[in-house]
Amino acid sequence: MTGRPLIVTMGDPAGVGPEIIARAWPVLATPPGPIAPVTPFAVIGDADVLAAQGARLGAPVEQIFSPSDARGVFGRAIPVLHHPAPAKVTPGKPDPRNAPAVADWIERAVDLVISGEGGGVVTAPIAKAPMYASGFRFPGHTEFIAELTADMPFSGTRGPVMMLTAKDLRACLVTIHVAIDQLPELVTADRVMRVARVVHESMKRDFGVAAPRLAMAALNPHAGEGGSIGLQEVEVLRPAAAALRAEGINITDPLPADTLFHDEARARYDATVCLYHDQALIPVKTLDFWGGVNATLGLPIVRTSPDHGTGFDIAGKGIARADSFIAAVRLASEMAAARATR
Repeated sequence: MTGRPLIVTMGDPAGVGPEIIARAWPVLATPPGPIAPVTPFAVIGDADVLAAQGARLGAPVEQIFSPSDARGVFGRAIPVLHHPAPAKVTPGKPDPRNAPAVADWIERAVDLVISGEGGGVVTAPIAKAPMYASGFRFPGHTEFIAELTADMPFSGTRGPVMMLTAKDLRACLVTIHVAIDQLPELVTADRVMRVARVVHESMKRDFGVAAPRLAMAALNPHAGEGGSIGLQEVEVLRPAAAALRAEGINITDPLPADTLFHDEARARYDATVCLYHDQALIPVKTLDFWGGVNATLGLPIVRTSPDHGTGFDIAGKGIARADSFIAAVRLASEMAAARATR
C-alpha cells in the first residue's frame, strides 16, 4: 500500500505505548501470507524510550528527520522523529512533567498531516490524570484533535464522531462518557441526525462504501414497544430516521439493540448509530476484545487509535498485546488510501 506515511504518537511514555509500537512493527513491516502491507509509519516521541523497548523485543529504532524518510527506513527499523520527554520515564509511573511533551507530540503529528507530510495519525494511549495535572483542558484525544483541525477546510458534516470497530462491526456513538440517567435529554433529534450524517459521509469517503446502509439502535428495550416502554423512539428517533431518509440517507428506524449485533444482523448494514457507550462497546469487545479500534469520523484528517488505555499496571513487564494497535494502523492505512482515491 502506497501513500504518505502515517504518524504514530507514542502516547504516555510510561504506559504500554512504546511496547505495543515495538511489538507491532515486525508484524506490520513484514506482514505474513496474503495480508497487504500497510503504509509505513513514523513515530513521534522519545526515541530513547522506544529503543529501550525495542531492544527487548527485537525491534531496532532509527531516528529520522522528516516523515518522508520513513519509507526507506521502515523495512529495517522503526522510524522515529525524536522529541524527548523532559523527565525520566519509568514504566508504570506516569509523570505530569512529561504531559506537555505528550500533548506536543499529538500537536506535531496533526501539523505534519495538515502540511501534507503525513497521511493520517495513529495515537497510542494517554492518561487523563497526568494530562490534567499539567493543565491539559480536553476530555481526551478526540476533542484535542478536533480543535487542532477546526480551521482546516472540510467538505462534509464535521464531527468528531467516535466509531468503534471490530471485525465487520462499525459502531458509532451519539453520546460517549455520560451517565445513563442523562441519556433521555442528550439523545436529541439534532444530535442523532448529525452523527448519522457524519457516519454516512465517512462510509463513502473513508471506507469506499458507495451506498451506505446504516442501522439505528433504539434507546429502550424492544425499541420502546410503541411507547409503552419509553417515548424516545416515538418522539425522537423515528422522526429523526424519517428526516434522514428524506435527505437520501439509508437508515433504519430504531431497532432493538439486543437483536442488532448478531452475525446475520450485521450483514444487513455497514455501520450502526449507537446511542450510548456500552451499547456500542459491549458488542465490539465481545466480537474482538483484543483487536478493537477507535476511529474518529468527520475530521479533515484520518485518526485512529487502539481501543484500550495506558496499561500502567502492566507497562514494562513485556506482556502488553499489540493486536489493537496493529488493527489501528491497518485501519488508518485503509482510510488514508480511500481518501486518496477521491
